[in-house]
Amino acid sequence: MARRLAPSINSGSMADIAFLLLIFFLISTTIETDQGISRKLPPLIDDPATADIKEKNLFKVELNQLNQLLVEDHLIKISDLKKAAIAFLDNGGGSGDLYCDYCKGERNLKSSDHPDKAVISLSKSRKTNYAFYIAVQNELVAAYSDLRNREAKRLYGISYIAMKENLKNEQDGNDKRILIARINRVRSMYPERLSEAVTKSRD
Repeated sequence: MARRLAPSINSGSMADIAFLLLIFFLISTTIETDQGISRKLPPLIDDPATADIKEKNLFKVELNQLNQLLVEDHLIKISDLKKAAIAFLDNGGGSGDLYCDYCKGERNLKSSDHPDKAVISLSKSRKTNYAFYIAVQNELVAAYSDLRNREAKRLYGISYIAMKENLKNEQDGNDKRILIARINRVRSMYPERLSEAVTKSRD
């Protein structure tokens, strides 16, 4: 009796089917991605590691491993940080070429001479909570924003934030140039000098 041969399966199209299935899963599958916080980094200070800065023009903010906030080596609450930063930036303690005619601070001779000279140094421990670190950054950036808003309203009757929003929607070329010039003027009055590196200071 003759042996029956098992019928063979035509596998010629198996590669095509596998390829089509791969394309299907690639198109239909949602890939999880890590989400971050969208924020603009502060402008780079020229060689902050070796910058020669007067001690009184340096505002030291430190976050330790216990998630405690220290300003000038004193523990403070995060809710008080913006006010302390504004007092430092707006002090206007300089004279002569460093005199600030628009500053409204106490003009303490032991604090910053001029907003252009004032540097905020932010340092943290490797064990600092990331959310706390971002919250501290937000308070420092808010200090700059408040001062810029104040001067923009005084000079142009509109806040600095509103001017930036108007710039996005402005179509007229001449008006846009005027708006950019005004924004740059306000920004130069309180330049954001926020250092997140080790800063050398002197007395």
